[in-house]
Amino acid sequence: MGNGYGEFAEVYDLLTFNVPYDGLADYYSEILTRFGADGARVLDMGCGTGSLTVRLSERGFDMIGQDASSEMLTIAADKSSKIMWICQDMEKTELVGTVGAVISTLDSINHLGSPDAILECFRRAAECLNSGGLFAFDVNTIFKHREILGNNTFVYDVDGVYCVWQNAFDECDNGVDIELDLFFENEDGSYSRGGESFREIALTTDAYCKLLENSGFEVGNVWEYQTFGAPSENSEKLLILAKKR
Repeated sequence: MGNGYGEFAEVYDLLTFNVPYDGLADYYSEILTRFGADGARVLDMGCGTGSLTVRLSERGFDMIGQDASSEMLTIAADKSSKIMWICQDMEKTELVGTVGAVISTLDSINHLGSPDAILECFRRAAECLNSGGLFAFDVNTIFKHREILGNNTFVYDVDGVYCVWQNAFDECDNGVDIELDLFFENEDGSYSRGGESFREIALTTDAYCKLLENSGFEVGNVWEYQTFGAPSENSEKLLILAKKR
């Protein structure tokens, strides 16, 4: 995530009302348990407002939530005092000690602005892990960026917040420049306007795997998101699982 996200943090949970957090917590919990990190200490890189982090804590994992946005973490900290929340950029991650697993969810990896930034994030993840520790993350695919997000506009009207989400697709790096216009309803019925802008990029599966291998990982599995099946050329999201060598 970026360093700002002030106004966006205020409405993030409202605008992600359709994210199936309980199902995602079950999915990540099954991955961690199935591949040897049952009940492990887990770092959640780019945790946002902590909705998934908290649910994994409730499922028995010793969670650390990390995000670059202090505004996001303020909201996260109100959800649980049991979790250690740390404010850091993903590509500058440092921990005291190591963990059994690292996760990064809800396309946080896509928010890193370049392959070099992703490589540094992966290296930092490896440094945080015990030998043989797991790294599991999901990413939006090039297909999703080109065909679903593309140059499209989406509008949300939820509980006093009106959001206009405009995308601009960049063929050069399969990136999407995202502009959010936010309108907040005041008590007198008027609206205050705010906004956020950020960028996501998408790489090929082979590129992610090469970056992982160059960071000290052995790639284990690449699945269609929220499944344990092989992805297709029209997959919108992937789950990639790697193990520290």
